[in-house]
Amino acid sequence: MILSSLRDTKKLAEKIGKKISKNDTLLFYGEIGVGKTTFVRNLVHFIQQKNKKKKTEVLSPTFNIVYEYKIKNSTIMHYDFYRLKNSHEINHLDLFLDNNKVINLIEWPELINSKPKNRLELFFSYLKNLDKREVKIEYYGKWKKYDFEKN
Repeated sequence: MILSSLRDTKKLAEKIGKKISKNDTLLFYGEIGVGKTTFVRNLVHFIQQKNKKKKTEVLSPTFNIVYEYKIKNSTIMHYDFYRLKNSHEINHLDLFLDNNKVINLIEWPELINSKPKNRLELFFSYLKNLDKREVKIEYYGKWKKYDFEKN
């Protein structure tokens, strides 16, 4: 799927946001600056809007490792593992512990050894002209019935 603009990124985030629920995990792969956090920002804003909540600032958690967004009776956990060196550091975060109420959005998930069943893996990459992105999506668990890459 080609993302030619910020609007395309927002549309994809909204499509996925319509189907996302507690106990879901989205894993974001790709180089620095390729659009992972922009996608997450659009997704969080869509979920907030859908739940009649005020939009909050959504920043990259590169230095904090995680930001938390409370929305009604659920929580969105936005992680960025760019600075982590090994999987042992992930174990200290209690990741996937309370999945009944949590949506996990994880940038740089390469160090995760045991991934949850219900997840989407989104692979972002630059196209030659650098102003467009390609996103490939892998579907697992409940997500297998969807195909967001089609119109």
